[in-house]
Amino acid sequence: MRNDADTAVQRRRGARELLVMALYQWQLAEHSEDELCEQFAAMPEYPNVDQDYFLEILAHVLRDADTLDREIARHADRNIDSTDAVSRAVLLLGLAELHGREDVPTKVIINESVELAKLYGPVDCYRFVNAVLDRAAKRVDSRNA
Repeated sequence: MRNDADTAVQRRRGARELLVMALYQWQLAEHSEDELCEQFAAMPEYPNVDQDYFLEILAHVLRDADTLDREIARHADRNIDSTDAVSRAVLLLGLAELHGREDVPTKVIINESVELAKLYGPVDCYRFVNAVLDRAAKRVDSRNA
């Protein structure tokens, strides 16, 4: 039997997986926030994820995508235009969490992002994701110190 903390972790992890898919689709098909919410709410796994988290982070990324992209460019060792859609989706998610979720430890955000990159991204993109988020986290943490 699972305890509530394990269930919460799994629900949050599920929300992150759906967010990567939604952000990937948003990049390719340019669906609106409402369209994405409607589509992903209809998915069979949606009732099992942290829906509030999904909605909050999706709104944050779509609202602040330009700012988040500039931050990726600031910390990346390559041109943002050459970043594949999965890596960008994972980075947008991770940066939104770094900036908007003080309740989530930085280590958790980076570790979850790296795992998502390993799961869904091209070979070795997890290294790029780790490097960008590590640099961004140092900057965010120094502002909060």
